[in-house]
Amino acid sequence: MITQFVAEVPEGKSTPDFQRKPIALTIQEGKLAVFKAVVTGDPKPVITWKRAKGEVTDTEKFQSKYDDTSGENTLEISKVSTAEADTYKCFAENEYGRAICTASLNVIEVGFKKEKAMAQMEKPNTDPAEFRKMLKKSKEEKPQPKEEGGIDERFWEILMSADRKDYERICMEFGVKDLRLILTKLKARKEEREEEQSKYIEYVKNLRHVQVKGDGSASFELELELKDPSSRIFLYKDGVMIPFFDVESRTKHSLKMVGKKLVFSINDLRPEDAGLYQVDVEDVNLFATDFKVPDVKFVVKIQEVKAQEREDVLFECVLSHPMPRIKWIGKNLPLENGEKYRISVSEDKLIHTLLVKDCQQLDKGIYAAMAGIATCSAWLVVQADVASGGKKASRKTTSAGGAGVDLSKVAEEQRLKLLAEREKAEAALKAKREAERLKQLAEALLSAERADADRPCEDIVDSAGKEDASTQGDTSQASAIKDETTGSQIQEEASSSGSDGASKSDVSNVTKSKSAGGSKEDLTKTNSGNTSGTQDTKGASLKPKGESADLHDPNGTKDSLSAEDNSVKIITTVMGDNADQSVESEHEETEDSGKKERRVRPAPLLDSVIDPGVQFVSGLSDVDTLVGQPVEMMCKVSSEDCQGAWFKDGEKLTIGTCKEEHSGKYRFEADGRKTEAEIYVKDPPRFTEEDLKAFSQPVVIKVGQNAAFKLPFEGQGPMKTQWFREGEELAENSTLRIEKFTDHSRLLLSRCQRKDGGEIKLKLRNEHGTTEVISQLVVIDRPTTPQGPSEVVESSPTSIEFKWRPPKDDGGCPVLSYLLERRQVGRNTWKKLGEVQGAPGYRDTDVDHGRKYCYRVRAVNAEGVSDAMETDDFQAGTLAFPGPPSPPKVVSASKDCIALCWAPPANTAGSRVVGYSLEKRKKGSNLWSSVCDLVKEKTYAVKDVVESIEYEFRVAAINASGAGEFSNGSEFIFARDPKKPPGKVVDLKVTDTSYTHLALAWTKPASTPGVQDEARGYHVEIRSAESTEWSRCNVTPCVLPSYSVKGLRSMGMYWVRVITANEGGEGAPVELQNYVHVMPRPVRPRFTDHKMKSFMVVKAGNSVRITVNFEASPPPQVVWMKDNVPLAKRVTISNCDDSSQMLIPSSERSDTGVYSITVRNLVGQETFSLEVRVTDDPKPPGPVSLEEKVPGTVTVSWEPSPDEKRDDRLHYTVCKLDSTKRTWSTAADRLFNNKLTVCNVMQGREYHFWVYAKNDMGISAPSASPTWGTERKKDRFVVSTPTRKDADLRCAPSFMVPLKRHAAPKGYECYMSCAVKGNPKPRVTWYRNSVSLNTNVNYYISDVCGVCSMAILRVTPRDVGDYTITAENALGRAECSTTLSVRE
Repeated sequence: MITQFVAEVPEGKSTPDFQRKPIALTIQEGKLAVFKAVVTGDPKPVITWKRAKGEVTDTEKFQSKYDDTSGENTLEISKVSTAEADTYKCFAENEYGRAICTASLNVIEVGFKKEKAMAQMEKPNTDPAEFRKMLKKSKEEKPQPKEEGGIDERFWEILMSADRKDYERICMEFGVKDLRLILTKLKARKEEREEEQSKYIEYVKNLRHVQVKGDGSASFELELELKDPSSRIFLYKDGVMIPFFDVESRTKHSLKMVGKKLVFSINDLRPEDAGLYQVDVEDVNLFATDFKVPDVKFVVKIQEVKAQEREDVLFECVLSHPMPRIKWIGKNLPLENGEKYRISVSEDKLIHTLLVKDCQQLDKGIYAAMAGIATCSAWLVVQADVASGGKKASRKTTSAGGAGVDLSKVAEEQRLKLLAEREKAEAALKAKREAERLKQLAEALLSAERADADRPCEDIVDSAGKEDASTQGDTSQASAIKDETTGSQIQEEASSSGSDGASKSDVSNVTKSKSAGGSKEDLTKTNSGNTSGTQDTKGASLKPKGESADLHDPNGTKDSLSAEDNSVKIITTVMGDNADQSVESEHEETEDSGKKERRVRPAPLLDSVIDPGVQFVSGLSDVDTLVGQPVEMMCKVSSEDCQGAWFKDGEKLTIGTCKEEHSGKYRFEADGRKTEAEIYVKDPPRFTEEDLKAFSQPVVIKVGQNAAFKLPFEGQGPMKTQWFREGEELAENSTLRIEKFTDHSRLLLSRCQRKDGGEIKLKLRNEHGTTEVISQLVVIDRPTTPQGPSEVVESSPTSIEFKWRPPKDDGGCPVLSYLLERRQVGRNTWKKLGEVQGAPGYRDTDVDHGRKYCYRVRAVNAEGVSDAMETDDFQAGTLAFPGPPSPPKVVSASKDCIALCWAPPANTAGSRVVGYSLEKRKKGSNLWSSVCDLVKEKTYAVKDVVESIEYEFRVAAINASGAGEFSNGSEFIFARDPKKPPGKVVDLKVTDTSYTHLALAWTKPASTPGVQDEARGYHVEIRSAESTEWSRCNVTPCVLPSYSVKGLRSMGMYWVRVITANEGGEGAPVELQNYVHVMPRPVRPRFTDHKMKSFMVVKAGNSVRITVNFEASPPPQVVWMKDNVPLAKRVTISNCDDSSQMLIPSSERSDTGVYSITVRNLVGQETFSLEVRVTDDPKPPGPVSLEEKVPGTVTVSWEPSPDEKRDDRLHYTVCKLDSTKRTWSTAADRLFNNKLTVCNVMQGREYHFWVYAKNDMGISAPSASPTWGTERKKDRFVVSTPTRKDADLRCAPSFMVPLKRHAAPKGYECYMSCAVKGNPKPRVTWYRNSVSLNTNVNYYISDVCGVCSMAILRVTPRDVGDYTITAENALGRAECSTTLSVRE
């Protein structure tokens, strides 16, 4: 909005106006908000900022700035919050008016605001129904309380939204082992949640968990139908509510709704985005998904690959951390293992590879590897196989691509790095545990010292030993850490002291002395720091979880782990001074293995050392096995003195045939140490070998018969059974029935047809695995009709030979023969010709000359005869000559022999070609002579030639009717020995260049007999500087020693070479020493227009357009200056290759000055200067006064014109009027002062003087002087004039001459004009497609005496449209329109 303070704004002044208004902002909380505005006005407006609901006086929060170079006024708001969300106003004010513009600021809140939620809760609300909605609780940030049994509530949130196949993995992550109990509780929880969800939703389905996409975002989705569409949907991350917006806003979290599908997206993924995401409807949980971001990066990324067609391509990468699988994407589509792609991973899970097999042109594009949120991509460029000549190339056995480095070495270095980091972490954990253990022992000793002094010594020793044993028992558990890098397991040392030395696990003996009556009583308390050092275990137990396992002595027969022929085998590897020694022994398990022995040393108590005993170097590992398979468990100990009751061969436990009852948790104890592991026995679907062999036999039946497939199976239930035919799952119908039982399944097919045959597959699946078995169903029938159309191979007066195609379906068994019948055209009887064995074709020799015949063919197999196929009518005995063959080509030539070859004719006239007739002639002769009357092959060596004579050859085909038309003549060929390739060209140089071509010239190479022959032509080849492949410019050799290469890239750099050629082949190429720059030869800049003006006068308000033409190479840099100062921003500069134009759309007096253009390039520079004077019709001088200083003279003086100070070329003209003459005469002209003395002034006459101001633009109105002198008085002449009334000349605008329709050629000038009248003078505005053009510098607009014109210097397709001109004044408004079209 603009408010004008004065009724009329002085000329040259203006009210404030916004050239660029501030725009509305929507920004995230905590960011920087910036409003920008550009304001015009004279005098310069003052800018202030205000807001609707507050102040902007805080200088730390709000900062207003102005940039002199760009003219921008900015308001910066730092660290925006919801308190700054408001409507902001920008005020621009000067002495003539004020302009106002508004813009809004919207702030996006991040996270859950506790203060805001508390404020909403404190607001009174009398509506109980609304009160619960206002108290929509945010998820608590504190950890959820655990339910009875120690299971985290987060575990249930994830489990209720997970797939059933992921239950086991989730339970292992949270340490939950009783899966059956969990499933029971899960079912109850799901029913409870479904009951809560029924309050707000109709249904929810198709839940998809978080998936990472290739564009660096992740999303999860679900289908939802709400009972109340106004119900609110909330999104939480780790219990904190987060805002989300439409997907178009590209905020951190967004929501996209497609029908009933809700897609939540997480953009710009970061590691901190990992967490538990939950979707709630009002206060009911709907869906939860756990998003994990693995900390993995690409150590070696995939590289760009260039490959040939039909070649395999390999992409390889190395990860920083092991991952079992990464995601491969090709051309924005995920890739899977199959016939086209093979995805593999190394054993250490660090090297991942993608093999693209049999590359085609359709396979080229961008391929990407995605590991977590880390991605890398590379191009696959497939080059066409030129050697194939357009035909389909053969499959190649080579492969292209690879990383170019030794990936195994890189992966090994990364594995060792991870292992070192893991060992460092384990050492820190071990040191922490050791410190805690020593602290506990110190506290135990301190408490023992403070005990009652009367307490017996033995009790103190026993109590200390028990406390230490219990402490050590807790801290010496062996924990197996799975090393993901190597796939093996690194076992933590069973004892906290381990190999760090006995001093770390020593327990100091404390001696407490008491003197009573001069006697001393030594009280020694011995405390064992390691249970293994105080006991000698002679037995060990291997126990499943919840029960004990009895092991036999060597003579025993009882074993609770063995069934039938099962055996338990334990192998103990001793790791000590001799790490490679293995001791295998059998011991009987004893009952007193749990007794403890205490060792007390008489040495100083603080230096006593306890033997750490047996330690586990590696413990037992969990084992997954199948029913009926053997299983082994192994551990390693550090001492040779380990006592235990084992079978022969010691420490390796072997279960010969696993059964379901062998599943459980096993524990091995030795010398007070223990290690645990579990055996999981899985029972997937399986079959006996006899049943599988019987099922795999194909089932062969005839059409209409029934087929049955039956297969018994074993495995743990429940078992899901699926039958497939040719990959499609079968469903029961009227002809198909599926029977499913617990131990077998049966497929029954009734009334089978041919289409029912194919591959029959049975798929069995339970929770332990999936098994597939394949058989074949063959349905046989008689063959279908032989396929047409039939084709005549040869037709002669005595025979007709034709062929046909075999039946499309042979009925499931091979076609044995064909039955043929013949009918002469015009008759109704069919004649049997007999049975044809073998290929589908027949030669009928019993035909009459000129008659037509029709044939009927039937196919025969073991099941019957097919329907008949009837051929077209075939005619015998017509004379039809073959067409001409292709012109002969010369294979080789010598002085006594010329070898030729040719192609057979395309038209054989229905008859077989039996041979060819070959003729020759000499060059310059019209007589053809026969070389050979009948050539049966398509090649021939002509030996009847004369050396150095040039010959031409032609050939004709011969069939049963005779010789056909001769072919065109071959190329002329000399009968002489082959030539030698020519030599190299000499003096290769570039003669001319431009922006699109270059011209070459060279000297013809000399010929040397026996070494190099004369060059017959030349080939020119080029390649760009960034390419390695040469491209030939001329397919046909050029004869002249010069060539012009066209169509080059401007300013490009090319290498050029020339190759000579003749009949003997191509010579060696000659290459220019330097590359050629595609540009004209360097030319110093010079101005081509010699009639350029050096001075220009422009009326203020009109446009100033200066065009300067020049020539220069390379393209120069053009710089415009005004009075040696850069031009203002409102001046437009347009540069071309050979000209430059300066345009001032609306000139002002301040634009007056000397404008100079400098054209500069590498060769030199040139400068041209032009003085521009912007002026206007001068204003009249001030009051004129007359004075007589000398008799007979009058001194005329006047006040200077207001424009005198601004125009140094302004001058004055004085005119006088003598009362006797009644005509004005010029007293003086070109006066640059303000005084003139006029002579010859006569007495008795009256004189009048007018003073004009003049400049280069025109002349001002006169300033009149008072009357000078007296005139003789005469009688007064009175004229009575009638009273008159001035006429009102005002009128509304109207167009006297309207605009005309224009159609201008592209690139030419277009000039539009019209005539308008109106009083007061109307304001004229031009529009194109309703957009004002008055301020567009690309259009030259003028208005002179009511003639309004607009010029477009160069018409382009962008100028097409509707043009409108409006004229408006206080009395009305007029409008005129036209259309501009552009011709190509």
